[in-house]
Amino acid sequence: MPDCCTPKKRAYDLAVIGAGSAGFSAAITAAEQGASVVLIGHGVIGGTCVNVGCVPSKTMIRAAEALYAARAAGRFHGLSGQARVTDWRALIAEKDELVADLRKKKYAELLPQYPTIEYVEGAARLADSGVQVGDRFIQAPKIIIATGTRPAIPAIPGIDKVSYLTSTSLLDLDRLPKSLIVVGGGFIGAELAQMMARMGVEVTLVCRSRLLPQAEIEVSAALMQAFAAEGVRLFCGIAYDACREDKGGVTLCVTENGERIEIQAEKILLTTGRTPNVERLGLTESGVAQDARGAIVVNERMRTSRDGVYAAGDVTNRDQFVYMAAYGAKLAARNAMGGDDRYDNSSMPWVVFTDPQVAGVGLSEAQAKDAGHAVKISVVQLDQVPRALAARDTRGLIKLIADSRTDRLLGGQVIAPEGAETIQTLTLALRHGMTAKALGDTIFPYLTTVEGLKLAAQGFEKDVAKLSCCAG
Repeated sequence: MPDCCTPKKRAYDLAVIGAGSAGFSAAITAAEQGASVVLIGHGVIGGTCVNVGCVPSKTMIRAAEALYAARAAGRFHGLSGQARVTDWRALIAEKDELVADLRKKKYAELLPQYPTIEYVEGAARLADSGVQVGDRFIQAPKIIIATGTRPAIPAIPGIDKVSYLTSTSLLDLDRLPKSLIVVGGGFIGAELAQMMARMGVEVTLVCRSRLLPQAEIEVSAALMQAFAAEGVRLFCGIAYDACREDKGGVTLCVTENGERIEIQAEKILLTTGRTPNVERLGLTESGVAQDARGAIVVNERMRTSRDGVYAAGDVTNRDQFVYMAAYGAKLAARNAMGGDDRYDNSSMPWVVFTDPQVAGVGLSEAQAKDAGHAVKISVVQLDQVPRALAARDTRGLIKLIADSRTDRLLGGQVIAPEGAETIQTLTLALRHGMTAKALGDTIFPYLTTVEGLKLAAQGFEKDVAKLSCCAG
């Protein structure tokens, strides 16, 4: 007769390690296919995006945009405006309330709606035919790893003796610093540097190459110009030599064109990439391959080098965007359940939430040439876009890349105050194989930013400066 007080051992169809966006996407996808799933979380449920990434940063960026909009009213004759931060702690509290609400509604409260998903809390480690979580062994023939990343710390001499900030701790400060050094000119560094500058902080941004090195050179230059106009100091193409801290604040020593420069500020923010959370998983012992930065290597079907083990999200060597994490996790779950879906990022849009916003999709000019295309480009400055002229805000441009032999669109990038809302139209154009002529012949509503795509497409064959309004 069995002991009624002894917990029954249960086998699952799938174990998902990580309870962030990718983990939830994988677990829900498998559960919808009838699988029995154990979702293993460690720390605050919801992962990076809702807790310390997309959600908190974007609401603070929006707050900073409100400040800028008031101050920029003077671009219209007869208007003036001013705005400032009156209660930083109230802003932080409001941000925390939003995070808590979304974490509750979009993560914690979802689990009871899926009876075939069991949630387990604890640090997980791969084991034969399953996962070990503390003293508990969980048997599962298929495993998906979705443990995400954390801020990377650059190897600057002396940085370990400095009380530096990361993208996580910056948004939890109880007061605004007077000055800030931002190390790193990628997506995160650019967004947070501008946000803090608009909050009234004296900001200096330093980076090894150029601002947004992933973007086209013209786009990067336009954003640097916008930053300089707002008072952000930029040191690009530098080498980091040393860092120290004293009662006066932090000093970062850099070399620019052979000259040693000391940059001082009250605080320093590190935004030099992300490090995958893999240390406790036992990957080496389990035969799961990693790349040079420690990320889990997966193939186009999200499979790792170990049979039955998949991975998705930022912990992999794939695109580090939350929507791509969810997409990859869905594929991993489907394939773990017997599917054969392939990862396709050929029409993946990306956005940087600076102002003007930067967005892109498809191949850059350099990538298109490397891929063997005969390339043609069209660049339209925003002063040719009626929407920008009416808004008295012509910061930015639109660049399209097409194959000169077939006229098929290959990619494009936008830097514009509403660039994030514009890029999806180009994404659809690329996804459906449109030519530049077809895009240029498409009807767009007048006085919209997205109309700039039409003008850029027409720019392959004509000088759009010679067109009248709505002439296209």
